[in-house]
Amino acid sequence: MPLFDHPFCTTLDRVTDSTEILITAPYVPAYAHPGDAGADLLSAEAFVLAPGERRTVPTGVALALPDGYAAFVVPRSGLASKHGITIVNAPGTVDAGYRGEIKVALLNTDADASYEVAVGDRIAQLIIMPVTRAVFVPVETLPGSARGEGGFGSTGYGSQEGGRA
Repeated sequence: MPLFDHPFCTTLDRVTDSTEILITAPYVPAYAHPGDAGADLLSAEAFVLAPGERRTVPTGVALALPDGYAAFVVPRSGLASKHGITIVNAPGTVDAGYRGEIKVALLNTDADASYEVAVGDRIAQLIIMPVTRAVFVPVETLPGSARGEGGFGSTGYGSQEGGRA
């Protein structure tokens, strides 16, 4: 049975239309492959990022997102795994009402090697997503759950059988 014909598949799961995003930029962010979630953001300036250095990098891109959407600026996996380049505030959030240039707060986590960026290099990815606004309801206590207050490594390390606790 195809996924979208499954009885538990809702209308929201069937969204296939693209969302039109208004953009001012010297280029249009592009998806590298069909089905990719993130469109590439490019550096608008050349620089060298020294070991441990962070820098706010302009992209030249400004967006007008429809209400009910947000964009998230996330690291490129290859830059992170091969060069230790990540985004300080990942994911960076671009709200629908923001009209300024998207800038990326890059960080070189490598202790020894500098990283050189040229104009037009892919430095981050932009993911556009629908968002839901919550209604926060004050209560005296929260209902219980199987997890409770466990967090920050509370499930231990390794596998459930014989792993480190």
